[in-house]
Amino acid sequence: MQRSRVMVRLIGVVAAGASVAGLAAGCSSQSQVPSIGYAVDAAIASYNGGSTLGASGGATAVFGRVLTGFYYTGPDGQQVADTDVGTAKEVPGEAQTVQYRLNPDGVYSDGVPTSCDDLYLTWAARSGRFTKPGGGSLFDAASTAGYADIERVECQPGSKDATVVFRPDRRYQYWRNLFTAGELMPAHVAASAANVPNVVSPLQTGDAAGAGRLADFWNTGWTLTESADLTRFPSSGPYRIDSFSPTDGVVLVANERWWGNKPETGRIVVYGKSADLGKKIGDGSVSVVDIGGESVKDLDLGGFSTRTVPGRGAEQLVLATGGVLGSADARRGFAQCVPRQELYNQLGKAKDLPKTALGAGPLNGHIVQQDSLFYPAVTGAAEKYLNPDISRATATLASAKAAGQTLRIGYLGPDERRARTVAMIAESCKGAGITVVDAGAADFDPSQLAAGKVDAVLGGAGGVPGPSGSLSGVAATSALRTGNGLNFGRFGNGRYDSITDQLAADDNSTAQLNLLTEGENLLWAEMPSIPLFATPRTIAFAEGLQNGVAGPTQAGSGWNMDRWVLKR
Repeated sequence: MQRSRVMVRLIGVVAAGASVAGLAAGCSSQSQVPSIGYAVDAAIASYNGGSTLGASGGATAVFGRVLTGFYYTGPDGQQVADTDVGTAKEVPGEAQTVQYRLNPDGVYSDGVPTSCDDLYLTWAARSGRFTKPGGGSLFDAASTAGYADIERVECQPGSKDATVVFRPDRRYQYWRNLFTAGELMPAHVAASAANVPNVVSPLQTGDAAGAGRLADFWNTGWTLTESADLTRFPSSGPYRIDSFSPTDGVVLVANERWWGNKPETGRIVVYGKSADLGKKIGDGSVSVVDIGGESVKDLDLGGFSTRTVPGRGAEQLVLATGGVLGSADARRGFAQCVPRQELYNQLGKAKDLPKTALGAGPLNGHIVQQDSLFYPAVTGAAEKYLNPDISRATATLASAKAAGQTLRIGYLGPDERRARTVAMIAESCKGAGITVVDAGAADFDPSQLAAGKVDAVLGGAGGVPGPSGSLSGVAATSALRTGNGLNFGRFGNGRYDSITDQLAADDNSTAQLNLLTEGENLLWAEMPSIPLFATPRTIAFAEGLQNGVAGPTQAGSGWNMDRWVLKR
């Protein structure tokens, strides 16, 4: 079973067209390098990929082989079963029912067995069901997509089995996106921190105090700082955290208790956005690179096999729904001066375009990907926002009483491409009387949009700075749903929420076409975000790096880091 999983990770995705680099034949003069550096433009802020902080920072691109799940995101954005973790299958029942069975050998790096408690905590945190006395969720979850449709998780504390039963009136076709890598957290750590015997009992019995303590820990207890207590960060995968520093990265070492195939390389150092990626790449510390195209100025990738490909993530402006952009007219007026076609031409057109439609032009869909069969039919509303129309923008802004305003665009810096993006928007929009300010900063995070410190965020769905997106597109859809953690613009529209619920439940092609058309028309009218292009990803493997497979998705190219081998 373990061998078959490795073959899927190494071979199946290659057949799907992912780029493989560094497959140099070994020779007697070469020896294996014991440590590999990996540069990725994620903001390493939290271990918990299901929290708002973790998801918006791109935690799954860093910890996918540290915190495993029943599925992981493959390099083409598809969900792939990880049978080392366990099995998940739909079973007959009056309501949609999924039976999860954890591997009997599964154990965290601290010696505590994996259990259904881990699933129960993930569901509780992501369901939106557990609320504060005054309203609002106890848990700061990035999204409730799918988890909110679960009626109950049947779990005897400590058991390896869990039965997930969905609400009788609901069916969730993307159930393989649940309990996945980077999001299935160690429940025993939360229970200990909250001083409860297990996570199931207080949540089942309505123990408000115990549930509150669990939520407090889930929200903040896995935040990564140099002083973090790493005993609270046990691993369920082939690697575990050995140390962390914002400038020197996350040092991952082989997890001695991992029950699957041993990692090919015993040490991986992951350098995130705050680690000065240009310097780390330049001084030879890095052998795998996965960053936004043209994001690092004067980057020299000599000695690397390099491709720049369109990613599954959408480069976009996430707009505030308050302040200067508080009305739909104001947001539309701004969109009318954004040069989407020229931004694509200069900054969004990846050098290595695939044969599919992904990345072939400006992105015209908020929630539909360019290589979807539905895309041409449902994105007509975007055409009038392709090129700037300064006279229309001026009139629209005037009618919205938003003329002559200053608009701040924030992003995680330094980022050469995003700085150029803001500069091009500023030059275009000044003709409509809008002063655009570059608010990019090294300490930026997308929650500043909700706090009113910026008026727009430039990044992926939910403001993710680095790898993002998957084939299902659930993150993009849920990032605009009322109340979700990644909805930093605080957009709320009841009809849109109903559309997303129906899209997740009904796989009939006619119904999907009608819902997607209505959804895109609604979003281009309300303008909670402005799609620009599929984010170009520069992915590079050093000479001698074997088994590297490009993954321009939310899992990043580190999705199979346990198979990497570097020979010099």
